[in-house]
Amino acid sequence: MKRVVITGIGVISSIGNNLEEFSKNLFSGKSGITKITKFDTTNFASKIAGEVKNFNPEFVINKKELRRMDRVTQYAIYVTDEALKSSKIELDKIDTDRAGVIIASGIGGVETWENQHSVFLKEGVERLSPFFVPMMIVNSSSGNVAIRYKLKGPNFSVVSACASSGHAIADAYNQIILDNADIMVCGGVEASITPLSVGGFIALQALSTRNDEPEKASRPFDASRDGFVIAEGGAVLILESLEHALKRNAPIFAEITGCGYNDDAYHITAPDESGEGPAKCMMLALKKSGKTIDDVDYINAHGTSTKLNDQMETLAIKKVFKDKAYDINISSTKSMHGHLLGAASAVEAVATIIAIKNGIVPPTINYENRDPNCDLNYTPNNAVKKDIKFALSNSFGFGGHNVTLAFAKYE
Repeated sequence: MKRVVITGIGVISSIGNNLEEFSKNLFSGKSGITKITKFDTTNFASKIAGEVKNFNPEFVINKKELRRMDRVTQYAIYVTDEALKSSKIELDKIDTDRAGVIIASGIGGVETWENQHSVFLKEGVERLSPFFVPMMIVNSSSGNVAIRYKLKGPNFSVVSACASSGHAIADAYNQIILDNADIMVCGGVEASITPLSVGGFIALQALSTRNDEPEKASRPFDASRDGFVIAEGGAVLILESLEHALKRNAPIFAEITGCGYNDDAYHITAPDESGEGPAKCMMLALKKSGKTIDDVDYINAHGTSTKLNDQMETLAIKKVFKDKAYDINISSTKSMHGHLLGAASAVEAVATIIAIKNGIVPPTINYENRDPNCDLNYTPNNAVKKDIKFALSNSFGFGGHNVTLAFAKYE
């Protein structure tokens, strides 16, 4: 079977607008969570988020184009440009019919939706923008990236809530395995720090209300966790068949060896407390990779900082790894960059890949109070040097969607 490698990475988040900055802050355990500045939160129970800071897309996208793109698509083009540069791809020297794009989002252009709905209510249907629909739809990111870089291979978007970009990466991997493409641009983006979006998650009672200590609010697996912290940004990976990458002497960050995906078939928002679905998902990823539980050095957990998810994921890991579960380094990088919803899996895939590349396990910060139901090694508060040969990255979404991506050190 074909081998698939990661040859390029682009990332933007609350802890960094490029891979170098993201990596530095990730390994040093820096929180990117702050008070929300994008809108007035006076009447909001949760007033904190992982906002992208100092974002300037104008060196990539001209002002005319910017006016016709929701922020979510701006993020997509920005991280794609970063990823293509890091991969050293010369677009005029590849077969663009065999280069595709799969960029996911959980919500898509929600900012445009809110703004245009306001226009509709205040000024009527005649004042709606002709760009409303193309700015709002989830597949706008994949489409715009393909148009900009003339990539004519497989192209679509994936929506599976917080598992969306994990499924995008898994689908991109499969496109190469099935010989439908040599190169895939894949990942996810989210621009969901808007009044309606934040308000909706508050109504679900899903968000942390630790408003006086934003940097300490996201605390996966800690006994005092009180909800997740919403965040924005995204990441794109360049996946490439090993043969194609070697031919052009491409840089190789790591290898993607397999993926597992399934569904809890249990509840539209709550995880199955038995952990059965995520456990089977991890086992599928191991099987597809030809690995056993003894090969796993690190798990990048979904780790949302919610009561149910963290307890369930801990149980799922124990179901798969038995006694070995206590020997594996686990971390939730959401403790630093927050929960990017549909883009979470892509950003956490980046965290997993650079952990392998650098031989450093990123920490779970804000781990202060032991929860007896969460008793594994979550790499608390400080990064750990470790030779990581093989790692898993978990993502679980509303609807019971589960995805596990498997990455290995390239050898």
